[in-house]
Amino acid sequence: MPNPESLVPTAAECYQALVAKDGTYEGRFIAAVKTTGIFCRPTCSARKPKPQNVEFFATTKEALLHGYRACKVCTPLAAPDAAPDFIQTLLHQLSQQPSVKITDADLRQLGLEPATVRRWFQRQHGITFQAYQRLNRINMAFQKLQRGETVTAAAFDSGYESLSGFQDSFKAVFGVAPTHTRQQQLLNLTRLETPLGTMLACGTTQGICLLEFTDRRMLETELKDLARRLNATIVQSDNPHFALLRTQLAEYFAGTRQGFSVPLFMPGTAFQQAVWQELGRIPYGTTRSYGQQAAALDRPTAVRAVATANGMNRIAILVPCHRVIGADGHLTGYAGGLWRKKRLLELEQQGIDTVSV
Repeated sequence: MPNPESLVPTAAECYQALVAKDGTYEGRFIAAVKTTGIFCRPTCSARKPKPQNVEFFATTKEALLHGYRACKVCTPLAAPDAAPDFIQTLLHQLSQQPSVKITDADLRQLGLEPATVRRWFQRQHGITFQAYQRLNRINMAFQKLQRGETVTAAAFDSGYESLSGFQDSFKAVFGVAPTHTRQQQLLNLTRLETPLGTMLACGTTQGICLLEFTDRRMLETELKDLARRLNATIVQSDNPHFALLRTQLAEYFAGTRQGFSVPLFMPGTAFQQAVWQELGRIPYGTTRSYGQQAAALDRPTAVRAVATANGMNRIAILVPCHRVIGADGHLTGYAGGLWRKKRLLELEQQGIDTVSV
């Protein structure tokens, strides 16, 4: 059964929230005005339509597919706002004291409702706040072991009350005992909300190694392949590169960024890496055919191989495979869906038009 919290509220509830500019409804619905053809966030400051002139959708995608365009006042296609202040406070506390366990009672003492915190973490990370804390502790322990600390020190410094409990938890996550950790890497995983849907990002100390929409076919296979290639375990946890990734993606969707400086780590064959590097040379707001890509690589007869390597790209948007189209100008093959490819190209063209005005 679907989760009731994931469904669009009733039209009456949505309209009331729209009139009140209720920020708690951000992300729960999009308001589309029939008389103007524009869709807005719940908190839009523009003049409110009459109830009979507005319809509500769960996502911006649905509004786009119904022919509406984004409001210029509230920019609903821009990336959602950063975490609210109370979430940022919790995340800061966990980063400073990862071994501390914040209970529901602790949250209430801070004036926070545990259900609100739980919903935010489930929406943003797909897990509860308590599960996030557990993964945060196990991640810290992994890093301590990588630095050469003993299993006992890593366990108790990370907030575990018993060595046996730590060993069981560690093996459940990483598949090996703590003593075998130095043979493995850790791949950090996080979820990101974008105007075109939820994405998953993976990172190592070298950089971002995966950025994909969560409904991408074969995503699970990609994750397993990365873990195998790097002899790594994927754990939902923070990474030094995630903050910059979130910032630059938000700027990109807002139309204020045309290039990225986020460090990337792209394991693959020499040919694949050459193809991915050439993708990065396609200018913002422009497109190339697969044949033009092959020619740029001095491999004019390798069009099919280039197309295959494009499809193996694990880092969407930052490595812009969406800028490669068919020789006849039609949009072809995009793992995130052709509707997203179309929207990304439109977004970039709008950015070019804005700069040229």
